[in-house]
Amino acid sequence: MTTAVRDVSVFGDAIAYFNEAADLLELDASMRAILTHPSRQIIFSIPFQRDAGGFEVFTGYRVQYNFARGPGKGGIRYHPGVTLDEVTALAFWMTWKCAVVDLPFGGAKGGVTCDPATLSMNELERITRRYAAELVEVVGPDKDVPAPDVNTTPQVMAWFMDTYSMHMRQNTPGVVTGKPLAIGGSRGRVEATGRGVTILALDEMANMHMRPEEARVVVQGFGNVGMYAAKLFAERGCKVVGISDITGGYYNAQGLNVEKAFALAKEHHSLEGFDGGDRISNAELLVSDCEVLVPAALEKQLNTENANLVKAKLIVEGANGPTTPEADRIFNKKGIIVIPDIMANAGGVTVSYFEWVQDRMGYFWKEAEVNERLEDTLLVNFHEMRKIVNQYKVPYRTAAYMIAIDRVVQSLKLRGVYA
Repeated sequence: MTTAVRDVSVFGDAIAYFNEAADLLELDASMRAILTHPSRQIIFSIPFQRDAGGFEVFTGYRVQYNFARGPGKGGIRYHPGVTLDEVTALAFWMTWKCAVVDLPFGGAKGGVTCDPATLSMNELERITRRYAAELVEVVGPDKDVPAPDVNTTPQVMAWFMDTYSMHMRQNTPGVVTGKPLAIGGSRGRVEATGRGVTILALDEMANMHMRPEEARVVVQGFGNVGMYAAKLFAERGCKVVGISDITGGYYNAQGLNVEKAFALAKEHHSLEGFDGGDRISNAELLVSDCEVLVPAALEKQLNTENANLVKAKLIVEGANGPTTPEADRIFNKKGIIVIPDIMANAGGVTVSYFEWVQDRMGYFWKEAEVNERLEDTLLVNFHEMRKIVNQYKVPYRTAAYMIAIDRVVQSLKLRGVYA
């Protein structure tokens, strides 16, 4: 699979990035073979009953990519475009994301090919419980720990946890993260990915001698990551000039009222009706005037069609895989700095790790402590990454993969291969 689809697939893009770093690490063929194949790919049918009485069948996936550093870790997404290739790429990325911030997790990812917009809450619950039941034997606090992703929520995690707990005949909050606070969730988890994007962006801006009040910021995508990133950028003095969601883009060169957009999105789960900026397309938003661009939507948003038109000096990847390898090379030539997804959006999995730890201890931290630990974890590892950039004269993405691959390889070599 990895060779046949390499030029066109999401997983192929991920492998391309991996190979660049592996070459610099002089990784041998045997280790490359192990690291470019998932440990386990699970595909199954999810029959469920519609509220009206009829039955339908969706397809569910869980890919557990690597366990060298610990249990699998990765979200579950509900989306019509979910495929095995996409889920495998995301599980692959999670392996490096956990390693680059030095978490004791491997990589995993899951999904259901469905459109949640066409499903009632009761139908979503039935799908989630059947999905969880199919995975009972292969997930768990010491096996694989799912989390929310695109179109899944703390409520979905609550249903998953309850289903697993019922099968285990004991309360097992550590089987998933991203849960509601009342049943073992962590304070600070909802904002964590957007907060991480902002922490790293501000640190790199300081490294570039760019003051927050001089930075115009554009955020593509106003879901959980984008909306909190935009809010935190504005609170730190940056001028957020562009935002977008599925309804389109909104741009105001004088700065948007982020607080108003945030409240609208929180209440209606959409920016529809926002009147604080000129309406533009998502495509126009990505190439609009700004210093900092945060693609926080879906994969392959920055590509050969628009890379040469991007005006930002700094790109911080809030989404997974928003930049194709070809676009990445264009940015490198133009001198645009890209903080890659496996580092930039690792705030979510970092606080998921904190939640897992708290569940296992049965002792929960204050939000200020969570945020302080998050910033420390991200910056310690980001500064390690910057050292690699300066030492090897490579882009940030290559440096991130070099650190992550080296950490996984060390674990594999110490454990050995059971054959």
